[in-house]
Amino acid sequence: MKDLKNRPWYSSYSPEMKTEINLPEKSLYTLLKESAHEFGERTAIVYEDCQITYQQLKENVDRLAGAWNELGLTKGERVGLMISNHPDYITAYYAAQRLGLTVVQINPRYTERELLHIIEDSGMNYLVAEEYNRLLVNQVKEKSGITFVFVSKAERDLPESLENLINKAYPLENDIPISVKEDVAVIQYTGGTTGKIKGAMLTHYNLVANVVQSHTMYGKLMDKGKEIVLAATPLYHVYAMTSAMNLGIYLGATILLIPEFKVNDVAEKIKKYQPTFFPGVPKMYSAFVQFPNIESYRLDSLKFCSSGSAPLPVEIIRRFESLTGAIIGEGFGLSEASPSTHRNPAGGIRKIGSIGLPFPGTDCRIVDDHDEILPINSVGELIIKGPQVMKGYWNQPEETSQSLRNGWLYTGDLAMCDEDGYFYIVGRKKEMIINGGFNIYPQEIESVLYEHPAVKDAAVVGIPDRDKGEIVKAYVVLKEQHKVEVNELKEYCSTRLARYKVPKHYEIRGELPRNTVGKLLKRKLIEEEKAKTSEVIPPHVRKQ
Repeated sequence: MKDLKNRPWYSSYSPEMKTEINLPEKSLYTLLKESAHEFGERTAIVYEDCQITYQQLKENVDRLAGAWNELGLTKGERVGLMISNHPDYITAYYAAQRLGLTVVQINPRYTERELLHIIEDSGMNYLVAEEYNRLLVNQVKEKSGITFVFVSKAERDLPESLENLINKAYPLENDIPISVKEDVAVIQYTGGTTGKIKGAMLTHYNLVANVVQSHTMYGKLMDKGKEIVLAATPLYHVYAMTSAMNLGIYLGATILLIPEFKVNDVAEKIKKYQPTFFPGVPKMYSAFVQFPNIESYRLDSLKFCSSGSAPLPVEIIRRFESLTGAIIGEGFGLSEASPSTHRNPAGGIRKIGSIGLPFPGTDCRIVDDHDEILPINSVGELIIKGPQVMKGYWNQPEETSQSLRNGWLYTGDLAMCDEDGYFYIVGRKKEMIINGGFNIYPQEIESVLYEHPAVKDAAVVGIPDRDKGEIVKAYVVLKEQHKVEVNELKEYCSTRLARYKVPKHYEIRGELPRNTVGKLLKRKLIEEEKAKTSEVIPPHVRKQ
């Protein structure tokens, strides 16, 4: 921290953030162990109105670890968790950490091809999957090196079900030695900074550090043993894993676990259980503000919310905060950083539209293509150094050397830093559009489109153009019962953007391609445009 006192953001820190941050060298399992000791009778998980105390959760974790130990699972082996939000996920995750296994996070909706790729790349030994995925998993097991498949959410008595293993096993008694800075706790697969899917290796130290950093950012708004965390984002995603589960366990909070985000169901759960903290994603905030009679569901229990995974439109922030009285702290992160690196602080100045200040103990730079540090208010690539930055990519030294250089993580994101040390993401380095020699940042245009009263969702990409290199195209989703002509959208943009930034083409759609946590998949839009181009060019004149 001493080395960071001359950074522009240090003067914007609260007194708590300026205090030397103590990053404990402990394992993830220790977070649960300590909370169970201090808050044993407090409810740890609420799921579909069933409640599990911290003491019960620790007992289940220790029993599952004992069962797995008897079956021969050993430290360093990889276990895939292919589970949607359910207490089984939390139990399996911490049982794996108890044994020193490495958790591989897997989306339960993955296809056979996607699942096989991750199994083969990670050298996965074991897999925990839900019973409804049994056919897919059995097909994959025959083609891979999986030794055991364990069943989550089993609807019948199965010897390999987690429930059966927990009920019949003795708790693991002996401690497995963990080297917190070396042992990989989680492999989180990501498109990463270069677009190629790869596994970010996150150590116990990385993940625990990010939890402590997060708590420091939230300051006095979060009291140990008193919070209720709304966990509606999938836990297999790194953002929810850290900001909902691991942080919740560290705080001794009650985790209100939502199996699937349906706004009417979640609103009812909020009304009943009154959560105090919500790490959400933009599509969830958008759903809340558009839900009829949302004021009657008592969302004012929320003290502080965070937003991750994708940019959150300013209009949505303002509407949600006016409805609830809660504060949404916009932030930034990436799988390679466990994931959080920036957040608007809970106290002090909050700049809507920015990603806020670097987490305590985190250093940042804005650099050009030659690694020269750029001055304040200049746009360049954001690079990051801190205790939350990954060990590297699993079995990919070349990809690691591209992203990790001299201790710095190169994010591939274009950003700028203002005089107060607040950072702003301008766009992905690869998404920047160059039109006639001018640099165009899609996020700026998307922000303008979101301000139009008829626009619900928007995406801007560059499509190939023979004369100008690229031209700007906007994809727009309209709100229900709203109509707008393309010419009206173009005129709207023309009054708010320089001429070269105004999209030349517009397409109104029913929805935009997004992943399970709402992150916009622009590459799919670009692929569609390239396919259209190839269709109109005769095969014999296409470039090979």
